[in-house]
Amino acid sequence: MVEHNIDFRIYYEDTDAGGVVYHARYLGLAERARTEAIRAQGRSASDLLAEYGLAFVVRQATIDYRAPLRLDDIVRVTTRLTELGAASCRLIQHFHRVGAKEGEGPGCGTLDVRLACVRALDGRAARFPPPWRDLLGALVA
Repeated sequence: MVEHNIDFRIYYEDTDAGGVVYHARYLGLAERARTEAIRAQGRSASDLLAEYGLAFVVRQATIDYRAPLRLDDIVRVTTRLTELGAASCRLIQHFHRVGAKEGEGPGCGTLDVRLACVRALDGRAARFPPPWRDLLGALVA
């Protein structure tokens, strides 16, 4: 699998006073999508912590907003892993509005995010364990 797609509905709590999705909510939606992309491979981020004492942390994130998402929209988040290093990885996540009749709507934004693997106890960088390198390698586009 080189791409993972998941849909989310936009709720009132996701929006600002004008009914437009608050900019920081994109980060939350992206986090959920990344978590589900890993889960679709048969593991969860909590497994990495429980088995190895390691965790993913966001090292860098850049968002390009293109069109607003609004209350009650369905947004499809597409996640692709584009780079895999010894202790980090880079993902591109696209946000698209899903229309009720016309299928996928216009692109609403793109998140370019770099994750680091760290030891949970002290936050120091750590290499991905071999089973996790294999799992993440299956997601590389």
